[in-house]
Amino acid sequence: MSTATSKPQEQISSFLAERIAASDFPSAVYLIAEHGEVVFADVLGDAVVEPQTIPASLETIYDLASLTKPLVTGMLCARRIESGELTLDASLAHYLPEFDRPDKAMITVRELLTHTAGLPAWRPLYLMTEGRPEATISTIAGERLEYAPGTRVVYSDLGFITLGFLLERLSGKHFAQLALSEIIEPLNLSETFLNPGFAFRNRLAASEKGNTYERNTVAALEPLAPVHPKLFRDQVIWGDVHDGNAYFLGGAAGHAGLFSTARETCRIAEQFIASSSQLLKPGTCELFRTNMTPGLEEARSLAWQLAVSQDSTAGPDLPAASFGHTGFTGTSCWIDSIGERIFILLTNRTHARSLPFANINSVRRQFHSFAVAALDQIRTAGLKPAVW
Repeated sequence: MSTATSKPQEQISSFLAERIAASDFPSAVYLIAEHGEVVFADVLGDAVVEPQTIPASLETIYDLASLTKPLVTGMLCARRIESGELTLDASLAHYLPEFDRPDKAMITVRELLTHTAGLPAWRPLYLMTEGRPEATISTIAGERLEYAPGTRVVYSDLGFITLGFLLERLSGKHFAQLALSEIIEPLNLSETFLNPGFAFRNRLAASEKGNTYERNTVAALEPLAPVHPKLFRDQVIWGDVHDGNAYFLGGAAGHAGLFSTARETCRIAEQFIASSSQLLKPGTCELFRTNMTPGLEEARSLAWQLAVSQDSTAGPDLPAASFGHTGFTGTSCWIDSIGERIFILLTNRTHARSLPFANINSVRRQFHSFAVAALDQIRTAGLKPAVW
């Protein structure tokens, strides 16, 4: 069920309704904010299609997937960089002795945060560790580097899983506890979780039926370990994290596991803007729009991708210094910190669809173009934004 739309945003909602009709995703919730105000928001489609039908709402909680990387891991790292507890150009081995190896001793914290550390993009850690979570960090440290650190940008889940363990070592607390005590509780968020639990199930958007996509990905790799069927889920993933490695690591890790609504995702996103952050000093917020990978495949800042990157999902109408991120489940968050604009689009593209999942990057780009046009239209016309 869709909420009422004002004329400037009708193009956004109509476009997303078309993509739902084309089976790109069963639901979409979006929110567009400017200067701390929610200007546009709308809800389309069903958050759950099977085993029952539940319409989406502004209160629907989505598996944000890799948005966990910047919104939690990036934020927690930035807070420690600000306090001096963590140094960007310090050797990773200084914090995690497992990486004190000839090929990895010089990997830096900055390289992990910018996906330039040389680590592989992904590995089925639940297989490689023989089902032992405690062996995860040593398993990653034992992986062969795919390129010399600092010479390429290759998006890596393993790098952010490693950062999650680094944060745990520094604090002596579990990753989920850190997110709760340093982000969720200080911002008074009541609809944001790591491991949301069964009690919230009817408010959660559902995901894939079983781990078919990941099972197929594992099958395409060279055999790493015997594939035991119990390591993969067969039921509709609804209330648990979709990502297999995050599920294996207790439901949340440095790369995935955050669940939230569009409104509270926006609240966290505000913390990366100097003028509105309650969690960081203005100078620290500059790290998120500073290109730390000049001359490489992508323009990367601290935990975010910059809009200037070729083929980024920002599209042509967000400023080049905007930064953003996507999540495999169909989520995205982009921030124009200079214009103080935030663009949230949450879908559950992995639900109620046979493989392959829809590639929605073009949808994200068009969404941003329509959103910028709608914002500019109401400002030019002097219209008062709706209250959401």
